[in-house]
Amino acid sequence: MRAKRLRAAVAAALAVAVPTLAACGIHPATAERDPGTLVIDTANYPSTLDPGKQYDSDTYAVYRNIFDQLLRRDPRTHALVPWIATSWRQTDATTWRFAIRPGVRFSDGSPLTAADAAFSVNRILDKKFASQQFANFSMISRATADGGDLVIHTAQPAPTLLTYLTTLSVVPERYVRKVGDEKFAARPIGSGAYVFVSATAGSQVELRANPLWWHGRPSVRAAVFRAVPNVASRVVDLQSRKADLATGLTPDAADQIKRDPRLAVLSTPTERIAYLAFNTIKGGPANDPRVRRAVAAAIDYRALIENLQRGYARPINSLLTPLAFGYDTKLPAAGYDPAAARRLVAEAGAKGATVVMATSPSFNPQIVQAIQADLAAVGLKVQIRSTDQPTYLKKVQDPGHDWGSIRFGRWSCSCLDADGVIYPLFHTGGIWSSYTSPSFDRLVEQARRVIDPKRRGALYDQAFQVLARDLPGLGLFQDYAIYGANARVSWTPDAQESFFLDTMKVR
Repeated sequence: MRAKRLRAAVAAALAVAVPTLAACGIHPATAERDPGTLVIDTANYPSTLDPGKQYDSDTYAVYRNIFDQLLRRDPRTHALVPWIATSWRQTDATTWRFAIRPGVRFSDGSPLTAADAAFSVNRILDKKFASQQFANFSMISRATADGGDLVIHTAQPAPTLLTYLTTLSVVPERYVRKVGDEKFAARPIGSGAYVFVSATAGSQVELRANPLWWHGRPSVRAAVFRAVPNVASRVVDLQSRKADLATGLTPDAADQIKRDPRLAVLSTPTERIAYLAFNTIKGGPANDPRVRRAVAAAIDYRALIENLQRGYARPINSLLTPLAFGYDTKLPAAGYDPAAARRLVAEAGAKGATVVMATSPSFNPQIVQAIQADLAAVGLKVQIRSTDQPTYLKKVQDPGHDWGSIRFGRWSCSCLDADGVIYPLFHTGGIWSSYTSPSFDRLVEQARRVIDPKRRGALYDQAFQVLARDLPGLGLFQDYAIYGANARVSWTPDAQESFFLDTMKVR
């Protein structure tokens, strides 16, 4: 029976192939488009171009190229490196000073100042602004400018401050205040390697290299990000030379690309997890912890990794990857036990109950369908509710918690820290959270103000034990980023999926 379900889930799959971290041996093909221009197919149109708002992968892949970040990470070592902040120091337990790089200009010619950096922090902290990133910066009480320095004051010692500042894009205060948030998102101005040129709503965004960029002239002179929701269409675009690079590919697509000598698969393990989150507030059957435990026992994790992801994934034992601080290797992983799942469903009186699973076409539908089949085998009917990414995000972030029983997603904080995963996903009142636990809240809040790594690690161990008991979410596997590229593109993807165009070369 299990074999039949797997065959159904992978019916569209092509021949099995073992993935590599980067494909090689691409046979050159004639470049037909303008030299220096890169056409990129993504699964979704950006939900916004305001970097203070959302942080989903198809959105920040675009806007992080328009804006500069306060700090960056070395893509190989993951170490923090200076960017707009050239240096930083802690003057007391709750005060940090960052020297802002002199001579940097926004693309309209205006200078980037410490005041702009402070404004960029403070607008995220404004609850009326409703930033998805609020949880990441909520330890900050205020940011100010002092001459050429950005000064950040935290409410308590903040061990994760620096890591989150790698995601902070600096916006021009004067321009934002002049045009307002809505017009700024429609026509953004930044200091990054690329300048916004145009956008066709729902279709594409065009960027060109910023002639004023302080870091020099990038190899990619222009880029067109096109929203192509269907993964098969993204592959066809690569094969037909309509696109140079495609993101968010599936293992099936990777197999197809590998058979074309003009193309290559570029992939790497990331800090991103594939996960399920349960609606424990208005989730119907998922309100019952026995149903949540049944779901955890019903899923064949090994089959997901080996038969569907086919090696483009690694097992995890929690809602975190081994790349991140706070990952506990001793925590037992959820196991596949359909008999136990059936018992739990029966005990909860949920046999035949319908659970609504929220998802998006940007996520691999075969994974969702395989989970649907697994849950059906233990007595739960799954109604898959798939919407475009902006609608999915709006629904699951709504404070009404009316998004369904279970949601499938892929999560990365680009911070390599447990705080960036379990705090926003499960802390009471967070826009992602449909769960409340005073004991969990206390543990993660305390971990946010403990500097000693050993003590922080112990607090996260306890927090993950609470999550294992209550099960508001479930880690499925460590995800790989899978890209397809033609011979024009030279690029090595990184674990943070940063997608900086200035790190790419075209030939």
